[in-house]
Amino acid sequence: MSNQVNQLPVEVVRWPLDAAAREACQRSGTLCLLVLEKNVPAPVLTDMREDWVRAPVPHQDLAVRIAMLRARAARYAVPELDMSGILRFRTRSVVLSPTERALVAELLRRFRALTSREELLLCLPTKDGDTSNALHLHIMRLRRRIAPLGLVIKTLWNQGYQLGPAGP
Repeated sequence: MSNQVNQLPVEVVRWPLDAAAREACQRSGTLCLLVLEKNVPAPVLTDMREDWVRAPVPHQDLAVRIAMLRARAARYAVPELDMSGILRFRTRSVVLSPTERALVAELLRRFRALTSREELLLCLPTKDGDTSNALHLHIMRLRRRIAPLGLVIKTLWNQGYQLGPAGP
């Protein structure tokens, strides 16, 4: 499990005693582990960022449930690119140049899927001249910029590129 996954914050909330804390987690997107009191019906979970256990829960079981919640959230995490060019993924962020921003925006439209070279070529400024070589250079630089976030750009030969999380 990566270090970034282990850093995802998880709120442990007593349910239903602290319903307000659960709502705050839902609003902020924070991972939430509900600890149900005895004889309380299990809540309906509609958010993959939530899980529950019933009290009393051994410390080791609680730690495993938190680790599983983090792993599940990390598996489905999607990067976010804001209007000022900041790319955020999990707990990290990086500022992108205007050209990098345009390329990432196009790659994010099909996160974990193929984005054709032709679509990415349209993102480059016209002053770049040889657009094929320019695209290759921008992708190479972009790979270096996003690597600390736990993201990779894979080359799908003769087809295009794929943005996704690093790892298997």
